[in-house]
Amino acid sequence: MAEKIVQTAGRDQLGKFAPMFAHLNDDVLFGEVWNEEAIDVKTKCIITVVSLMASGITDSSLSYHLQNAKAHGVSKEEIAAIITHATMYVGWPKGWAVFRLAKEVWNEAVPELTEKDRYQNTICFPIGDPNPYGQFFVGQSYLAPVSTEQVPVFNVTFEPGCRNNWHIHHAKSGGGQMLICIGGRGYYQEWGKEAVEMTPGKVINIPAEVKHWHGAAPDSWFSHLAIEVAGEETSNDWLEAVSDEDYGKLK
Repeated sequence: MAEKIVQTAGRDQLGKFAPMFAHLNDDVLFGEVWNEEAIDVKTKCIITVVSLMASGITDSSLSYHLQNAKAHGVSKEEIAAIITHATMYVGWPKGWAVFRLAKEVWNEAVPELTEKDRYQNTICFPIGDPNPYGQFFVGQSYLAPVSTEQVPVFNVTFEPGCRNNWHIHHAKSGGGQMLICIGGRGYYQEWGKEAVEMTPGKVINIPAEVKHWHGAAPDSWFSHLAIEVAGEETSNDWLEAVSDEDYGKLK
């Protein structure tokens, strides 16, 4: 017969304040559901970890259930495969967050994250590789293809202080570009106009033949999706860099 699961955390922490909640936690959830025999405890541990991960819960409760999973036979290889599989459905940042906890539970040192790694954990699209158009940028930027079929979409990421040169999207008809901010904070500016702040969810529509630039705020990473608008005889014209004096006026 399997070892009976016993839990007293509800009464220990909330017994006087919320006795009904304590009863449901200790007697029903752990007393009855966790001891129900149709599913073995190891499987229940896996289901619980994935459920908490999907809900975005990465606090001490998830640490407890990861420890419980290890105690009931989930190996390092198995938890790595479980988290990887779940990440495909619940999101990349959640996968990173759970892996950091899992590595602590399975007694592996968590490497110090770079600023790029930390920022990657806050957005749902990959940062990608160093931008091949870097000669037209001040500072370091990155480029990652999101879609290369139907409508080409790229994620462009800027390190703090990075911005592209003034440029123009030419077109005989149609053309231009759309920007959708997905992370951090940055700016878009058209020639002769005030800069517009961009934060997640901000959409910028750039007509053809408009001189402009976009890039990160001085103190923040910044990412936007770049969507090229179809047009006739389209081309890009890269111009001078945004001066340090003009950029320094931004906050």
